[in-house]
Amino acid sequence: MRFIDEFRDGELARGLAAAIRQHARGDRDYHFMEFCGGHTHAISRYGVTDLLPRHVRMIHGPGCPVCVLPMGRIDMAIRLVREAGVTLCSYGDPMRVPASGGLSLLKAKAALGRAGVGGDIRMIYSGADALTLAQRNPQRQVVFFAIGFETTTPPTAVLIKQARALGLGNFSVLCCHVLTPSAIASILESPEVRQWGTVPLDGFIGPAHVSTIIGTRPYEFFAEEYRKPVVIAGFEPLDVMQAILMLIEQVNSGRAVVENEFSRAVTRDGNRKAQDLVAEVFELRRSFAWRGLGELPYSALRIRREFADFDAERRFAVGYEAVADHPACECGAILRGVKRPQECRIFGSVCTPENPIGSCMVSSEGACAAHYSFGRFTDLAEAP
Repeated sequence: MRFIDEFRDGELARGLAAAIRQHARGDRDYHFMEFCGGHTHAISRYGVTDLLPRHVRMIHGPGCPVCVLPMGRIDMAIRLVREAGVTLCSYGDPMRVPASGGLSLLKAKAALGRAGVGGDIRMIYSGADALTLAQRNPQRQVVFFAIGFETTTPPTAVLIKQARALGLGNFSVLCCHVLTPSAIASILESPEVRQWGTVPLDGFIGPAHVSTIIGTRPYEFFAEEYRKPVVIAGFEPLDVMQAILMLIEQVNSGRAVVENEFSRAVTRDGNRKAQDLVAEVFELRRSFAWRGLGELPYSALRIRREFADFDAERRFAVGYEAVADHPACECGAILRGVKRPQECRIFGSVCTPENPIGSCMVSSEGACAAHYSFGRFTDLAEAP
């Protein structure tokens, strides 16, 4: 890849669109889930669905780490600040995720400022900022609110090891790192959901950044066990369109294997050094709650006992309490792929990026935010 424009070329896109129309059989429908929020963003931004025939449908998956964070985890962070008086450090997107009582980390920060008491909430650009803050303020307990899939987990492991090497007794991590394969397994193992309905799936566009860490090997189980093809794809529009064509060809031929469209960055084994680092610092949780997917076994990570001094859940004995989403919000159904953002009755009216009611409207990778930002207010997948 020399220039990014190579993957946004209009003429090549039209050629791929023609190939997709040629290969997509008229006597059947195709339902493909783009798991990653980055793919959802690319599809909405570049109008990929406008180039697809109507019987090739893209379904949004739960691949936005901010979106799948349940309300109770935000409540945990707020309780740490209010009750333990810590300085909580968070990336920007989680600051706006709705919590209980109409709160969010951003609103809780404003309330703390007005009261002039208790802890503090800081927005950071890197976990290293939290570590630096702890070094410069030894009298403060600094907690890094760590979220994300496998992509952001190795940097958190580095932070914890650095904190131990520096002997920082005032730094800890509230770990909310989750695992991609567990979410895919949940969707495949429970396609019939009483609350929301059926999820028809013929294949997956596998995540890009996550796969640079874990490789393509973990997806082989889904292809073999569930007979669902997986194509790992980059985030550019031509990446996505090529992956769709590859999935259609697999479905037509009755194959179900893992293919790697993103070979310029992803290998079968992934980044072994990063994997070893994560295994050294983290272990599997028995269960973890996901927004839209519920409690999933062995779907998230916790800090190993060897690094317990840097585990905020152990240090401050804070527990998780489940909280129901806003009754008008359809984030749960959207994250499972059962509904599109436009089918939520508050999408684009009550719920906007400036006033998010659900988590899918917060991050730019969220399905609702992507559709809102690029004007996808109606079903635009009606192209011939």
